[in-house]
Amino acid sequence: MHPALSDDLDRLPELLQAARDFAVREVAGLDDRPGAWPGKAPAPDPLPAAGAGAEGALARFAGRWAPGFSGSAGPRYLGFVTGGATPASLTGDWLTGAYDQNVSGAAGSSASALEHETLGWLRELFGLGEEHHGAFVSGATVSNTVGLAIAREWLGERLGVTVADEGAAALGPVDVLSASPHSSVAKALSVLGLGRGSLRRVPVLPGNREAVDVERLDAALTALGGRPAVVVANAGTVNTVDFDDLRAVAALRERHDFWLHVDAAFGAFAALSPEFSSLVAGLDEADSVCVDLHKWLNVPYDAAVQFTRRRDLQVRVFHNDSPYLGPPGGDPDFLHLTPENSRRLRALPAWFSLAAYGREGHREIVERNVALARRLGERIARAPALRLLAPVRLNVVCFTLAEDPTERRVRALADAVAASGEAFVTPTCYDGTHGLRAAFSNWRTTEADTDRVFAAVERHSAAEPRL
Repeated sequence: MHPALSDDLDRLPELLQAARDFAVREVAGLDDRPGAWPGKAPAPDPLPAAGAGAEGALARFAGRWAPGFSGSAGPRYLGFVTGGATPASLTGDWLTGAYDQNVSGAAGSSASALEHETLGWLRELFGLGEEHHGAFVSGATVSNTVGLAIAREWLGERLGVTVADEGAAALGPVDVLSASPHSSVAKALSVLGLGRGSLRRVPVLPGNREAVDVERLDAALTALGGRPAVVVANAGTVNTVDFDDLRAVAALRERHDFWLHVDAAFGAFAALSPEFSSLVAGLDEADSVCVDLHKWLNVPYDAAVQFTRRRDLQVRVFHNDSPYLGPPGGDPDFLHLTPENSRRLRALPAWFSLAAYGREGHREIVERNVALARRLGERIARAPALRLLAPVRLNVVCFTLAEDPTERRVRALADAVAASGEAFVTPTCYDGTHGLRAAFSNWRTTEADTDRVFAAVERHSAAEPRL
């Protein structure tokens, strides 16, 4: 054994304690760490020949790389839709690495059974029925890809071909209808061989909305003349957290033949709150559902789930035909359900967080984040140099400069806020106007944090020159 390996094994308790102490200091300092690091990363070093052992590696990381890491797990990182890591989920994540389970199959470990239990808890959390079978994946992009891969196989079933064997070309032209799809949907269609061009935009409702006009969707489906299609409904759009009327969309299946996939990456968490649960009414009627856990469940990256009613089609797409793996069987191993064979036990951090805080703890996070988004929205609405681009429907505030909101000026504002170290928000373009998004999904965020975010945005919006 290499001397450094042997020494590290002998000193493992001290090494883990050193890593623990370092991690505690880093997490304790999240409130003060800049949301985005404005500096320049170090130039690459050559590969070490002998290595410095784990202690030396930790020291090298702490001095060279750690200072440049962003505060993305902190309370004022409001870019994209980014959660943090609850204490319980971080505990589970550390143990995931310590146990290092091979969860491609159920043989030899109870890890897969824990995964099934966690999926059952999540299914209950989101109001899905037992006919929905789930699996863990890396994020919403892969979740959407898996759901649409099953939809692709369903299209083949309707047309009398087996896409898993014959390929996507056997389908001929495919129609995927959606009003405000996330960019990952087009990416998934490209990966699946259906093509980005198969995505057809359906008009949205009038009045500053991103939700689908169900009557226009009905007309678009009618125009297909009975040809089966895929509908991607949205439960929480990126810019304004708008929700399609899922029940009304699902009801169209009485007259039309289509697979209903719901992208509920973070919107599914509205189900936790009695005040907002009506937004996802009808989610259970979907054929496939995407939910991202490293967003509003606040577990470490990477973690998401996908659910579907048609596990038989899912197995047809993803089964791994090899003697040493065995056939899928009646209760297929997870390697037969997603693109991955080898993967980490993503369920364990989620299991820990759900076991530690339950439905009520995660409901509190959701409702507090929504209240904070409203607080920021109200202050922006009163600020002379700023204006809201849309109502604050849930946990995202979409806003811009009151005057001359060009792309350059808006990005300059985002850069100035990030450079201040106070907050991080991301740019967007909504209804033809350049703006910024502040997405609240971190369990640590407080009213004081929200006020600091507003102060930074207001200060730099007033100072930001016209370019």
